[in-house]
Amino acid sequence: MQYAYPLLAIFIWAGNTVINKLAVGAIFPAEIGFYRWLLAAVFFTPFMFKPVIANWPLIRPNLGKIFILGVLGMAVYQSLAYYAATLTTATNMGIILSLMPLMVLAAAIISLGQRLTAGALAGAVLSFVGVLVVVSSGSLGALLQHGLNLGDGMMLVATLAYAIYSTLLKKWQLRVPPLVLLYLQVLVAVVVLFPLFLSSEKVGLGSSNIGLVLYACLLASMLAPLAWMHSVKHLGPSRTTLFFNLLPLITALIAAVVLKEQLAWYHLIGGLLTLGGVILSERWTTPIGTKSSLT
Repeated sequence: MQYAYPLLAIFIWAGNTVINKLAVGAIFPAEIGFYRWLLAAVFFTPFMFKPVIANWPLIRPNLGKIFILGVLGMAVYQSLAYYAATLTTATNMGIILSLMPLMVLAAAIISLGQRLTAGALAGAVLSFVGVLVVVSSGSLGALLQHGLNLGDGMMLVATLAYAIYSTLLKKWQLRVPPLVLLYLQVLVAVVVLFPLFLSSEKVGLGSSNIGLVLYACLLASMLAPLAWMHSVKHLGPSRTTLFFNLLPLITALIAAVVLKEQLAWYHLIGGLLTLGGVILSERWTTPIGTKSSLT
């Protein structure tokens, strides 16, 4: 049952990666990035006003940390994905997110004193190799010569932001109720993204994009983060973010059906490598420096 929460979040975010692509041409990135959090704040506020007041003694000394979490996990990570979607494929975006376990592993070792396991290291390396295969379209020489696609680069930055977010969430262990913490981060995202929204082009909400905004708001902005925070609290950041390795496969399948994106051989190989990383990380739990064995 404890794995149901991260799996739910991953399925929602895989769908949202496809929503990012569907939004291209229907609504500007700054618009959907702002509207999703604004609507989430509107939906949350009637139910969260009293809990915020009741928990204010716990909230007040942690306002700075809550602001940082909101910027990293809500504003930077989510908004960059919309800009990346205009320059790369949903399949690539999903596979790049599989680097998150590697990033969280490094952050957890540095900031949380977590011991490095053989499985986590091997799984992270497999994920990294899989991403290299995908972003290079199967030609590492071309990647070295031409560099990353700008959209892929944006997704790398977004992934790093959420990896830091997940690690800080575990490190700080804020005693604020999860739903209250999520609501406060939503408010941070609204405030931080408002200037970008004001200065950007707009098409407004309409029949062609309201469904996209509602999916991003109700599922990707409210339900998925709550499930993810619950997972980080009970499984830890490293184990929870391993589930991101499943996101490439799920995203690629949804993108193939909904967006008609073509799956090439390098997508298949990259997806298999990331899935292998999940299996290794979950089953091979021997700390580095001790006798290894698969459980």
